[in-house]
Amino acid sequence: MAFQPIVDVRSRQVFAYEALARPLAGVGGAAEVLGKVNAENRYLFDQTCRVKAVELATRLGIDCRLSINFMPNAVYEAATCIRATLEAANRCGFPTCQLVFEITENEQLVDKEHLKRIIREYKRQGFKTAIDDFGAGYSGLNLLAEFQPDLIKLDMELTRHIDDDPVRQAIVRGIAGVCQALGIEIVAEGVETPAEYATLLGMGIPYMQGYLLARPAFEALPRVDWPQGT
Repeated sequence: MAFQPIVDVRSRQVFAYEALARPLAGVGGAAEVLGKVNAENRYLFDQTCRVKAVELATRLGIDCRLSINFMPNAVYEAATCIRATLEAANRCGFPTCQLVFEITENEQLVDKEHLKRIIREYKRQGFKTAIDDFGAGYSGLNLLAEFQPDLIKLDMELTRHIDDDPVRQAIVRGIAGVCQALGIEIVAEGVETPAEYATLLGMGIPYMQGYLLARPAFEALPRVDWPQGT
């Protein structure tokens, strides 16, 4: 696993660290790993990633939230499939109230009612939930209409060059208005330039993540580099 911070731009502190799957040698990206996931090993991969994320987070001394990606189609029954994660957290002494589960799925969701049950169970357990890559693929307003997570993570295609793109600015403002009405907070992903950061900051986006602030670090917690003048 590599870890990348999600920062709270209001308090200038790390809100959470996202756990990202990486090859064992630490060289290469997630695509190399995810390309080997299929219908036969998806469940085991999903479960293994959750446990490894909790174990490494504890070893590294993460004292804020830990954000773990999960594949809805790998979860056959929410209460049962969360047991290994809870057991790992209890064994390591990691507070379960600090867990955030990000819904990430490149394939079309097989059963939205199933996803609703997962979200309800996770909320009942006291976890926060997030929709990853919001605005891309199947992660859009139609999914938000089905259920309301605690957070959405704006896809980087919406944040890229937002400083000089009135269309993207209008879209993000619209999403922000919907989220405010629904009590959902926003994370801007893929923030890479000071101009993007300043624009999103001016739009009131509370959380950000991207190479400008910190790149993922393999089995380590990277330092946050705050843009000058902010």
